[in-house]
Amino acid sequence: MANHSQFSFQDASSPIMEELVEFHDHALMTALAICTLVLYLLTLMLTEKLTSTTVDAQAIELVWTILPAVVLIMLALPSLQILYMMDEINEPDLTLKAIGHQWYWSYEYTDLKDITFDSYMTPTADLPLGHFRLLEVDHRVVVPMESPVRVIVTADDVLHSWAVPSLGVKTDAIPGRLNQTSFTASRPGVFYGQCSEICGANHSFMPIVVESVPLPVFENWSSLLSSQ
Repeated sequence: MANHSQFSFQDASSPIMEELVEFHDHALMTALAICTLVLYLLTLMLTEKLTSTTVDAQAIELVWTILPAVVLIMLALPSLQILYMMDEINEPDLTLKAIGHQWYWSYEYTDLKDITFDSYMTPTADLPLGHFRLLEVDHRVVVPMESPVRVIVTADDVLHSWAVPSLGVKTDAIPGRLNQTSFTASRPGVFYGQCSEICGANHSFMPIVVESVPLPVFENWSSLLSSQ
């Protein structure tokens, strides 16, 4: 969960998010190196008298052509690797369908029998002590930890977006179309997200809460819900 003074990402709770944070740090260090070099050259130009008859102009042109290409390759290769990893969905243990409405989410556990529910934001007046205002819901999405989960995302009315930052998940919900994404929660916990598409007046009031629990706890939860 992010705090008010936080400048970095939330703690990664899935392998994909760990890769995204690592790529962010890699790109940031590359940008820092470029900015440092440019600042050094600007300082040199302003403070020194740059005259030389020994420097080959063709060599300089070769360097400032090849160097940016190398930098772009250093950024493009890990970026493409992460994109393919995010797109890869191999034999998920659980399939979850998320349907966006104005302004709440509906969930269907398609692999389990008769588990469907709506998830509304908990009003501030009904909020238990210690829970987060505008982020808590009446029915959380419960998933087993360390199990690949496929999420099929769609919408019933307008564009929505199912996003949970700490899990590295953000997928648009489009009426009449099924988009899919996947994640694997690497630790138990409660992870918060929100609709990340401007979908109307109450856009800010349709949060997403994913609770990752051990497999036996999930089995007990699902059997209890199916018997109701």
